[in-house]
Amino acid sequence: MKMLFAVLVLVAAAQAQNFADEGKLPNAPSHHQFWSLETKVDTGILAGLVTADAITTQKGLSQGMRETNPLMRPFVTRGSAGEAAGSAIGMGSALGVVYLLHKTNHHKAERITMRLMIGVEGTVVASNIAALR
Repeated sequence: MKMLFAVLVLVAAAQAQNFADEGKLPNAPSHHQFWSLETKVDTGILAGLVTADAITTQKGLSQGMRETNPLMRPFVTRGSAGEAAGSAIGMGSALGVVYLLHKTNHHKAERITMRLMIGVEGTVVASNIAALR
């Protein structure tokens, strides 16, 4: 009798499990597109901050200040064209990192990385504005 009861419990559990598997997998990676509204807004904010950084940096250089970022220094000393080239390279590489995280299904890290870049660039712009005053 105990054996029959155990078999019935196992059959019922198997049927319940099959019924539950018909839905979506709970831990399946999301398949959102890279250029979602969130990414477009974040990219626009980052582009605006990069532009503000370029403008405030050029204004500071004209007042005798010096670029503190050693990677950008060769670009910004070439004037506006060099600043634009350096900013484009920096923006492209930043979006490349975010896209790589997206393609490897690290969506949380993708969002965190984009927000960190926005925060750092905002801090740089604020620092430039403070130094100009």
